[in-house]
Amino acid sequence: MKFSELGIHDDLLDAIDYMGFEKATPIQEQAIPKILDGKDLIACAQTGTGKTAAFILPILDLLVDLPGGETTTLIIVPTRELAMQIDQQVQGIGYTMGIHSIAIYGGGDSDTWGQQRQALTQGADIIVATPGKLISHLNLGYVKFDTIKFLILDEADRMLDIGFYDDIIKIISYIPKERQTLMFSATMAPKIKTLASKILVNPDEINIARSKPAEGVLQAAYLIYNQQKNKLISHLISENSEYNSILIFCSTKRAVNELARVLKRQKFAAEPISSDLEQKEREEVLQGFRSKRIRILVATDVMSRGIDIKDINLVVNYDVPQDAEDYVHRVGRTARADATGVALTLVNEDDMYKFHQIEELIEREVFKIPMPDHLGKGPEWQKPNPRNKHRKGNFHKHKKGSSNQRHKKPFHKKR
Repeated sequence: MKFSELGIHDDLLDAIDYMGFEKATPIQEQAIPKILDGKDLIACAQTGTGKTAAFILPILDLLVDLPGGETTTLIIVPTRELAMQIDQQVQGIGYTMGIHSIAIYGGGDSDTWGQQRQALTQGADIIVATPGKLISHLNLGYVKFDTIKFLILDEADRMLDIGFYDDIIKIISYIPKERQTLMFSATMAPKIKTLASKILVNPDEINIARSKPAEGVLQAAYLIYNQQKNKLISHLISENSEYNSILIFCSTKRAVNELARVLKRQKFAAEPISSDLEQKEREEVLQGFRSKRIRILVATDVMSRGIDIKDINLVVNYDVPQDAEDYVHRVGRTARADATGVALTLVNEDDMYKFHQIEELIEREVFKIPMPDHLGKGPEWQKPNPRNKHRKGNFHKHKKGSSNQRHKKPFHKKR
């Protein structure tokens, strides 16, 4: 469906057209009319499907007819990166309409705090905030949210995972009960429905799809010993020069820093990003990655949600994520919208059980690529015995010549 068929204001359509968008994604097609009708909404859709625009566009449309100078919309998000991203999108689309926004998040200097306080006291049309920093301002008593008409929780499941439930409830206590509330999430876990029952009124529900990587993601895995990982990463980067935007996920900040150092010593344009960096440093690294000045970004899961960077060719899971859902968010950084991309996971002998759980979640068996000959063999693939699949460590080996051992074209050969 085209955006012009959704009843959106002409000024918004001009902005959308200028940005090169014509057709709405399924989540946008379903959510926008419900939001324009004033419905409370709980919406679940996988990462990379356009959830942000699904609420930004109708909210901007509704704000066109409201007087300016008052804070009418509060968007709560789990991370500063997502707050900045949404704020940038609002300003980009709403600039010609005279709609203003500000992002409220931690890590800034005294000037940043002053700008945030001014916006919270004098009014900005849209406030995009992380819970912790917003609570800090609320505790000082000068924040007035009595004109809020729209409340949006984005990446709600992530906020609950981090432990922001109590902060969210406290923030909502400052907001008028007469409002429109929207919840967007990548998963529809029971805790999401519990929160929805407390803060939404007769909501409509949208559930686009189960958590699975986008169809455009070509997924594969290497069975590998830990001591082989750095050599394989270097080999993949060297042999695939056409990949000019590579995102590597590590499970710890220490692993992020160590791998980035290894790649830099090999003269690759690589940088680490984690919570160890100051906010200004993180923004500089992200800008370098977006502009392709930095070819390889080595990151913790802070980058797995909410960061919209176009044209990432390759995502590598240096470690198998602890949670199967996190795998979907990680690999969702490539193949955004209708694009294509490659996602590779390095699976050591201790992580095979976790990787099998990922395969069960996404309802497919991920192709296992043989190691390059010069790096030596990796461990053999094992998976839980179907009769005892809930027992960790109870495995049986695939027979030689099984489908996991066959391949058409390995990634370590240049294509």
